[in-house]
Amino acid sequence: MAKKEKGDCDRYDRPVLIGLMGVGKSSIGRRLARKLKMPLIDLDDAIVTQAGCTIPEIFARQGEAAFRAMEHAALQQAITKRAVIATGGGVVGSEDNCELLRAHPPVIWLKASPEFLADRIGGDPNRPLIASGDALQRLRELAELRDPLYQQCADLVLPRDCMKKDEIVTVITQFLRAS
Repeated sequence: MAKKEKGDCDRYDRPVLIGLMGVGKSSIGRRLARKLKMPLIDLDDAIVTQAGCTIPEIFARQGEAAFRAMEHAALQQAITKRAVIATGGGVVGSEDNCELLRAHPPVIWLKASPEFLADRIGGDPNRPLIASGDALQRLRELAELRDPLYQQCADLVLPRDCMKKDEIVTVITQFLRAS
């Protein structure tokens, strides 16, 4: 392997995790970051820190559009850093975000069924898009809307329903090292 020059960047430097809420982007991101000896940038955490309030508070006070603007700014900043990046589930709802993701691979889609996700996160008050109402139905709607967008951005798709977190980290690490 050729020696990297200062400022060089390759696929190994900034893997991005995408997928619906509750799929494990943050927890898998933490494990992957430890394995790769890199920092983790969790976009939701970055937004909460920047805003000084929780995501449900942002949605309640400023609305989803304000949250999405904060998300875009956080992605723009994170995508240039050497780090594992865990996005929010709705990051692909913006064409600008999709362009950023496609321009800065690798993007790993942690794909899961709405049923798997509803079992994990149904009724979670910290998830404003499913906090009230039928979580499974809402997750089905989100999957129908977002899955084609995740597919357009993804360099690697992993079936989260049938893989343990450590298995996913191993597959991602192998993918990164083979790239």
